[in-house]
Amino acid sequence: MANVLWGKVYYRDTYAGRLQEEPGGRVTFTYDPDYVHENHPAIAYTLPLRLQPFVSERGLPPFFDNLVAEGWFREAQARALGVDPKNRFALLLGFGHDLAGAVSVVDPEPQKHHALDHSDEATLAALLGRASLSGIQRKLLLVKEGNEFRPVRPSELSTHIAKLASGNLNNLLELEYLTTLAVSQLLPDDSVVTMEIANIPAIHEKALVIPRFDRTPAGKRLQHFEEFNQLLGRYSGNDKYEGGYEEMGQFILGTPECTSAEADKLFRRILVCFLTGNTDAHFKNFAMFHTRDGLRLTPLYDQVASSIYPEYQSIALNICGIQNLAVGKLKSKHLLRMGMGFGIQPEAVLAAVESLGKQLPNALAAILKSTVGPESLRKQLTEKMEKRWNGSFALTGLRLSKKQDKGGKNKN
Repeated sequence: MANVLWGKVYYRDTYAGRLQEEPGGRVTFTYDPDYVHENHPAIAYTLPLRLQPFVSERGLPPFFDNLVAEGWFREAQARALGVDPKNRFALLLGFGHDLAGAVSVVDPEPQKHHALDHSDEATLAALLGRASLSGIQRKLLLVKEGNEFRPVRPSELSTHIAKLASGNLNNLLELEYLTTLAVSQLLPDDSVVTMEIANIPAIHEKALVIPRFDRTPAGKRLQHFEEFNQLLGRYSGNDKYEGGYEEMGQFILGTPECTSAEADKLFRRILVCFLTGNTDAHFKNFAMFHTRDGLRLTPLYDQVASSIYPEYQSIALNICGIQNLAVGKLKSKHLLRMGMGFGIQPEAVLAAVESLGKQLPNALAAILKSTVGPESLRKQLTEKMEKRWNGSFALTGLRLSKKQDKGGKNKN
């Protein structure tokens, strides 16, 4: 690793520019002139093609900052490199080969890892891959060989993400599986990630295994994407909780590369998060592809009915300017107001809610018929969804009728 930290940034296999640390903690990103003149794709929405450097006074620009690992993975990476866990640039250089999307960061002077702890199989496997994923949950990057999954090797690109059991949240893997199963039923015309629970022989653990939508089955970079935390220019960490769901709707409506249909699709996804009790749906849990036609939503991912756990009762982002709204306090008036932030008229909000109502029996039945997780978990999840439907969603039509009877005035 160079004394002056800098890295070569690639978009797929094309050299795109240079990322460099400057005196005083600033970091600059400069596109390669040939990359600009040949009109290659911008690597990020907040880093449009230009010859002038982009300067970040807070360290890594938000796009790159959100690619750095978090939690246990970050701590393990720092130990392996022998650097401070707060040195996010060094972590990105050391583990920038396999990142989210189509961008990679290559260290011009890579250093060998320090002695690794071979007693922790999961951490060892994660570190050997020279890859990075954000999020605090324990994760591995995998490839599939035959009928089994194995951790990715240093020279490979992963095709799957494995989520491992974490902390004191019992049945977390099973809960995400069941929540995603329900979401796929509630949104039958939308794209939702697929997953399976499988044993990973190399680490002697079971994991929730998810195919990467930004990779081909052969392990090639397929499509570039950015999370909304990146699209909105937010840094990693708590920034993902700072703001409201309407900001994503306004971004879509105000961005020429987007369409209003994407705002409607995202609004329906957020409704489903509320219905299932996914209170931890923050800016990093929604993302958009960079396509030839503009920005389009990626498949829906990270769907966990986190309100099952007592410590996750507050909804992650603001709703109608209300911070930390308890999911049990969510009302139809909040859904109608939030719809306005997405450019959706009340009648269209009602239509979206009614569509979910038609699919709700299928979602509940799919959960109860599943053999994943204990029966008590499946029953608890369905009961909470039914209660939430009756307490918030089913009353939307009645509230809309009352508003119309009062001449459209919004009574609180």
